[in-house]
Amino acid sequence: MKVRYWIFNLLFAIGVMANAGGQNIIDLHSHIITQDYLSFLKNNNAILDEGFPIPSWDVDKHLDFMQKAGIEASVLTMVAPHPYFGNINQTIKEVKKFNEYCAELKEKSNGKFLFCAALPLPDVDAAIKEIRYAFDTLHADGVKLATNVCGQYLGDEALDTLFSVLNDYKALIIIHPHRPSNYPSQLINSLPLALYEYPAETSRAVCNMIARNVLARYNNVKVVIPHSGAYLPLAIKRMQNVYPIFRSKGLMDEIDFQKNLDCLWFDLAGNTSVEIIKTMLQITTIDRILYGSDYPYADANVLINNANKLRKDLQEDFMLSPYAKMILSENARNLLSGNKTQTAHYDIAENLIVRIAEIEVDSKRLNEYLQKAREIAAISMEKEKGVICLLPMQIDEKPNHLRILEIYRGEAAYQNHIKTEHFLKYKQQTADMVKNLQLIDMQPLNYTDLHKIFKKLN
Repeated sequence: MKVRYWIFNLLFAIGVMANAGGQNIIDLHSHIITQDYLSFLKNNNAILDEGFPIPSWDVDKHLDFMQKAGIEASVLTMVAPHPYFGNINQTIKEVKKFNEYCAELKEKSNGKFLFCAALPLPDVDAAIKEIRYAFDTLHADGVKLATNVCGQYLGDEALDTLFSVLNDYKALIIIHPHRPSNYPSQLINSLPLALYEYPAETSRAVCNMIARNVLARYNNVKVVIPHSGAYLPLAIKRMQNVYPIFRSKGLMDEIDFQKNLDCLWFDLAGNTSVEIIKTMLQITTIDRILYGSDYPYADANVLINNANKLRKDLQEDFMLSPYAKMILSENARNLLSGNKTQTAHYDIAENLIVRIAEIEVDSKRLNEYLQKAREIAAISMEKEKGVICLLPMQIDEKPNHLRILEIYRGEAAYQNHIKTEHFLKYKQQTADMVKNLQLIDMQPLNYTDLHKIFKKLN
């Protein structure tokens, strides 16, 4: 058995241990719908502007959902449509009222609620004034930007001044799709905006920002892309492929793709699956992926089941299990604290047991023993939560000399293991096969850089 494989499996098993158990979630994609905002939309005949009813929202119901889903904190943003219907003074008033309500809710929530401020676009000067008020007075955690406001898309030159101010604040920006300014109304009647146009809107706006190098120029901002990256895993790859052609003909300005992508994070709202996460890794890294619920746009019970399924799927996935804590909470915590290094700090139990069992087996009964060793490892890993790893390995030059990597959650888990029916059966059946056994306790030296190791395997 080659040493590099032994080291890999040791580190992988410890990584799984580090992230085992229930994790509190930080929700980067949830919404707040105030009664004042609903009344404002009704007064402007805009309740169905996005093609579907706006759900009801109640603070107590939101907190109940969070408790049942295991969500520690939720970042709240204003829903679509954007509150501009031709009268900018009304928009300024409504936005300020909304932001002040969110700030008051945040203050009373004991850390349960954070918020990203709404801005009174398309008036850039008014939006900049609201940015300063939101950050300096209301202590907002970021700002929410619509993909477009009346056809003014993110990436528009008119918004450069706005991004310059956000850059000075090193602001967190949460993007959310809104109805495109022009769309085929007959198609929308049978194909809801949320099904196709929302991902398209997000992709369109982000690609426009990249094409104008907005994020490369204002690279202190941190931009969260919703809905599992929308169509960006495909769109950005295609953009990178066709860009040299257009650039060589003078049809596009120079683009620093990596510098733009370095400003992007991605939430999982709408598709919390390990398959989607792996697709997203085509354009980002595991430390940029965040949980998002999209509450209250789906039934709370459905979202709770989705969160529980994501926890389970992450824990069981060979590739992603070391990163469960990062995806569910730690990436968000780092992002909200302004830590751009995104370093994971795993909390490892002090009583973790790592042991190497050195075994010499009777050569005449080697195949029989190998079968029993595989069986006990598989059964123990499946049935015992306290058994993190049982990995039998053969030495290449001496096939009847084995090493078994054993990792347990602690002494209690180990004592429970050796008393199980399947272990006692294994010991009885293999007692006369083993010529020599030595147990060597090990002390792992480093846990905190595990995510870097696994990132290289992606």
